[in-house]
Amino acid sequence: MSDEKPVQEAVVSADDPAKNVTEEGTAPPATGKPAASTSTKASGKGDTKAEKSREQKPAKGKPAVAKAEKPADAAPAKVNVNETAHPIRKPKLKTQDYEKILAKLQIELVKLQEWIKFKKLKVVVLFEGRDAAGKGGTIKRITESLSPRVTRVAALPAPTDREKTEWYFQRYVQHLPAGGEMVLFDRSWYNRAGVERVMGFCTEDEYREFLRSCPEFERMLVRSGIILIKYWFSVSNEEQERRFQERIFTPSKHWKLSPMDLESRARWVEYSKAKDAMFAHTDIKQAPWYVVDGDDKKRARLNVITHLLNMIDYEDLTPQPMVLPPRQEEGGYVRPPLSDQTFIPEVY
Repeated sequence: MSDEKPVQEAVVSADDPAKNVTEEGTAPPATGKPAASTSTKASGKGDTKAEKSREQKPAKGKPAVAKAEKPADAAPAKVNVNETAHPIRKPKLKTQDYEKILAKLQIELVKLQEWIKFKKLKVVVLFEGRDAAGKGGTIKRITESLSPRVTRVAALPAPTDREKTEWYFQRYVQHLPAGGEMVLFDRSWYNRAGVERVMGFCTEDEYREFLRSCPEFERMLVRSGIILIKYWFSVSNEEQERRFQERIFTPSKHWKLSPMDLESRARWVEYSKAKDAMFAHTDIKQAPWYVVDGDDKKRARLNVITHLLNMIDYEDLTPQPMVLPPRQEEGGYVRPPLSDQTFIPEVY
């Protein structure tokens, strides 16, 4: 049976406003280890419970019938331009409450990191979505309390002339984790289905080949034991504009705004069509897409971290408190004078 969802499931109707709501759930703040979630959890073998729960059994007396794969050139019938049209908005979190919850979740992330090291797990997390939807801020909150030797970020630049001649997935494969590592992709191989498709950086044949080969590539990763988790960050038209304006007038954020970001703003509908077609072909049971409502940055960060923690079964391997040994006595050793060393100027 095909793993791909039909277009009708991946594309939200534009006719019924009540249906124009993203389906992501908001996980409750965690105290200690987050409460068990209805989200899929992955075991140390790289299998997911969703793979078992989503498998459909044939009816009694009826043979299983394989569903035809959706052709790569099929486009979604309708486009949901307003990606985060939530009917009810929760009030913004107070900074004090946000920081308190974040601190607890970051402790849990450390526990997860130790479990990944201990069980030699291979974890890949993809962060995709609209520009200024909050991907970078979420990645920063995940990694700032973790070891860069275990958890690293892969943010690849535009491909070089040599890389353009390689197999498309080749430059991403070299960043995949070894046992005991977790890699967060800030943008990923889905560039081909997004920016390259909209901006014309790939041919029609290259785009169609990607839609055909990407699901098989990801199934291969999962079969190899990699735990693959994919997040799509949605943001409303109004909130994206507000964040772009903030970047324009905030010197420390100028680097976050590029000509490509401005062009993506001008091609909002084209990006919506590309995203819907991408979901229709790559939202597979082995590696489903998880949509994040990014309009509230603080809630989005907490929700993603909570969801990530609930996706992998882990145990607390926190060691017993260490005891510092006594400091070695200098004895008769005489150190050289401090004036022999070059110190930085004490400006402050």
